[in-house]
Formats: sequence, C-alpha cells, structure tokens
Amino acid sequence: MLGRLNHVAIAVPDLAAACATYRDMLGAELSEPAALPEHGVTVVFIDVGNTKIELLEPLGADSPIAAFLAKNPSGGMHHVCYEVPDIAAARDQLKQKGARVLGNGDLRIGAHGKPVLFLHPKDFNGTLIELEQE
Repeated sequence: MLGRLNHVAIAVPDLAAACATYRDMLGAELSEPAALPEHGVTVVFIDVGNTKIELLEPLGADSPIAAFLAKNPSGGMHHVCYEVPDIAAARDQLKQKGARVLGNGDLRIGAHGKPVLFLHPKDFNGTLIELEQE
C-alpha cells in the first residue's frame, strides 16, 4: 500500500522566521508560501531531493496547527505523509482493519492538488499520518 515518503511536516509558530532559519542556516531553497484555508494552514515546502519538508503555520484561530502549537509552543514535527497509488482503496482497507480516518473520511485536496486524508495518531504509534494520492 505505502509508496514513497512525500514529506515530513513541521508546525512552526512563525513561518517567516522558520523560513529564514532554513534558508540562512541550512541553505534551503523554499517554495512560496501557500495559504490553504480548507486545511487551516499556510505552508512552505523545502525540496531535499528524495522528499520534502513542509513548514506549517496556523491560518486562523480554528487551525488544527494552533492547537498543536498551544501544546508545543516552539513547534515540532506534526505529521509524515506517504504516497499511495489508490487513496480511496487505501482508506477503505485501513478502515476495515480498524484504523480511524480523521474527519468524516471524505478525501480532501491537499497542498499538491491531490487527494489526501489523515489517520489518527493513536492508531500509528503516536504519529499523525497523511496519505496522498500518487
């Protein structure tokens, strides 16, 4: 079912400051910030060759990232994203095996313009998992 690691997401309290750190200290080339109101975040991607790093900042008070940052004020790893060849089939198979899909289980369009869904971290050793259609 799992394909390649698409990205590791890091929640940050200040996207501009995080971008400056990655650019100035690590020499990263950054994408332009993209607001994703349907997910409650603004994102920047860093391509590291074999995968990407996604920096996430809350977009509005109702952002799920805001709740994460309330518990982790400095930020931190938020989720990992894996590609799957057929996201609807993966969702159905995971639900049959007892995994919890966050939200109502409907697929949403993610930052890369492809269908995504999130799996409950309690079902995966405390790690929030995002699946993205290849």
